Amino acid sequence: MKVIYHNHKKILFLVLLAIGLPILCHGQQDSEYTQYMYNTTTINPAYAGNRGVLSFNSLYRSQWVGLNGAPKSLAFSVNSPVGERGVGLGLSIIHDEIGPSTESNVTVDFSYTISLSRNTELSFGLKGGMNLLNVDFRKLDIRDPSEQVFSQNIENRFSPNVGLGAYLHFDDRWYVGLSSPNILSTDHYDDSISSTASEVAHFYLIAGYILEINRELKFKPAILTKAVKGAPLAFDASANFLFNDRFIIGLSYRLDASISALAGFQINDRLMLGYAYDYDTSELGNYNSGSHDFFLRFEFTKRVRNSINPRFF
Repeated sequence: MKVIYHNHKKILFLVLLAIGLPILCHGQQDSEYTQYMYNTTTINPAYAGNRGVLSFNSLYRSQWVGLNGAPKSLAFSVNSPVGERGVGLGLSIIHDEIGPSTESNVTVDFSYTISLSRNTELSFGLKGGMNLLNVDFRKLDIRDPSEQVFSQNIENRFSPNVGLGAYLHFDDRWYVGLSSPNILSTDHYDDSISSTASEVAHFYLIAGYILEINRELKFKPAILTKAVKGAPLAFDASANFLFNDRFIIGLSYRLDASISALAGFQINDRLMLGYAYDYDTSELGNYNSGSHDFFLRFEFTKRVRNSINPRFF
């Protein structure tokens, strides 16, 4: 019996695995966040240092609440421009849980930015690190525990991580980025239990535009497209409004998956909090009560008296 195990969005896999059916499952693996635009370095290393300050970011996502074994993800990143002009460094840590599996990802990001014109800059990024995968089959309700595939857990299965990215932006008006946070395809095969854990490359395209309606109101439409072999193309479209450089509210649509409400509050020139709620529009929505994103960003910005002027991206 052969089982291919993917660690994200695999509720179908867990059901089939639990009853011991021989099945081949293909699907998306990378963590999925509605507020991805506030933790960009996790998907594009070229963004490291682009905000021009030392920036700490954290995101927590609880997906498909109420569904047993549903995904939970925690992401933390820090990035900053350093020393030589145009150089940025970052560190990203991601921890995912779904069903009987946990995966930890630790990567270091490097970026270099060149000026194409007075207001246009192009950044190139490199990401490198490691993944550790654990699967505890004892957490499954197995019909036939004697199946050899369940006889041995997967413990700290190591795989390397190498990613690339490019990020182009014009002043604070628009941006576009293309990246693959892990270009390596890795198969973890174990003869003793006849099982495989597979990781495949994901490719991301992001873009956004800032429209200043007036001094108090800015509008930002944005898109994210994700492609991975063996899964349908994923597409997110969002529209956010920034009021008085403090309060953000918006909506997001994920193709054939969910509709989301987003909100954020710039408490001061250093601290920002955010939240998003996803309403599942797929058939799986009949079995869960939605998904939640929580976001926090802290930055060491230069203080300007009586002024808060955060970047919208």
